[in-house]
Amino acid sequence: MSLFGPDVAHRLGAVVGVAALALWAALAVARRGEERRVRRRMAALLALEAMTPPSRRRWDPRWTARAKPWAAPLGALVACYVLVGGVAGVLVGLAAAYGTRAWGRRQRARGQGAEASRAAARELPLAADLLAACLAAGAGPREAAGAVGASLQGPVGARLGKVAAELRMGGDPVEAWGRLGAIPGASELARCLERAASSGAPAAGPVARVAERCRAERTRQASARARRAGVLITGPLGLCFLPAFLAAGVAPVVIGLAGGLLRR
Repeated sequence: MSLFGPDVAHRLGAVVGVAALALWAALAVARRGEERRVRRRMAALLALEAMTPPSRRRWDPRWTARAKPWAAPLGALVACYVLVGGVAGVLVGLAAAYGTRAWGRRQRARGQGAEASRAAARELPLAADLLAACLAAGAGPREAAGAVGASLQGPVGARLGKVAAELRMGGDPVEAWGRLGAIPGASELARCLERAASSGAPAAGPVARVAERCRAERTRQASARARRAGVLITGPLGLCFLPAFLAAGVAPVVIGLAGGLLRR
């Protein structure tokens, strides 16, 4: 079957027409929603809420979030059907939609993991400072972990709360503190707390030093990212100035040399 058969234009026109109708409907709905919002604001300003018509259900942003992952697979399905056509186009489109959906799911999972790691790196110095303050006040590692876990809302705080709950129920301390150490950058903090819990050694000083090192590491990484951004930005700038350099510096020299050679 030919890739661009005689009916490709017809199918493409049908798809474009359907897309145009859908776009027109979306714009009409958005315009009506904007008009309703303006009327509600005017009624609120004039204290005439009783005269406004009952508002319909607003568009839930969660619907957009749920529909967004399906946009690329549906686009791949429609494109394959338009280009190939027939049953073969449907089958190829379904395969392309499945592959696009799986690839998008992996990309979102990777992005969520990277965001969780960045959030943990931001929260770790503060958590270590709070743990050091609790330990200096006389609390044990388990009590300090529970108090800090209840006060922080990020991944480090949630993990500290789980560790404290597990230790409170009689869990293995090595495994419990090891789960805290599984957070990127928290292995040294977990070792300090585990050592203090098992031996009774004072841990306020070591935990405070861990907080200082975590903060210094964050500063170093931020400086490295800034230097890397400065290096990467020189490439596009060089490409922007390259045509002007060629036109103003190289081209006149080449033209002059070529003119001299031709006159000879």
